[in-house]
Amino acid sequence: MQLVVARIGRAHGIKGDVTVEVRTDEPELRLAPGAVLATDPASVGPLTIETGRVHSGRLLLRFEGVRDRTGAEALRNTLLIADVDPEELPEEEDEYYDHQLMDLDVVTVEGEEVGRITEISHLPSQDLFVVERPDGSEVYVPFVQEIVVEIDLEEQRAVIDPPPGLIDERAEIASARDAAAEEQTSGEEPASGEEPASGEEEASGEGQASGGRADDETKRDQD
Repeated sequence: MQLVVARIGRAHGIKGDVTVEVRTDEPELRLAPGAVLATDPASVGPLTIETGRVHSGRLLLRFEGVRDRTGAEALRNTLLIADVDPEELPEEEDEYYDHQLMDLDVVTVEGEEVGRITEISHLPSQDLFVVERPDGSEVYVPFVQEIVVEIDLEEQRAVIDPPPGLIDERAEIASARDAAAEEQTSGEEPASGEEPASGEEEASGEGQASGGRADDETKRDQD
């Protein structure tokens, strides 16, 4: 199986170094000196990594046969592709490669169908599942332990325990508003011809203020 592990960025210096946008959590394995990578476009590669180093927080690579800035600039925006055994698993427990998570069915702990994972979005603070709902809309689920409580590769599903508002914000707001309104009016019956108490409007505001918070802790290895 071939997986994209990086994208080549700008040339750095005059000796053929390039910056790379890393798309794997195992750069020490996938982007190590000596690694031979396929490319997209295919005509550019394969490329063999000669050296690698970190400069100002960015990974710099130099490829065999690329000796100057002109050659480095010619590689810009090229995707680097590694051959990965489909049965290979990350070294750490509770870590997964992107291809293992794609197309998993997403359900809540109560068994409610949420949708299907169509993309893994890698952000600086955490990773997100992009989940396509049955109606075609999308919802973003933070890939953190407090929300994604189980990944079952055999059953091809991800079980989540979403905070209020994550899956259907409008439904959560309406539910909170109705509950607050019921508390405000319980035990009181308006006289004939009277309008309901204004507490219902206050409850509406309280319902909209409620919501959940996602932890920033990431826990997965992605390619």
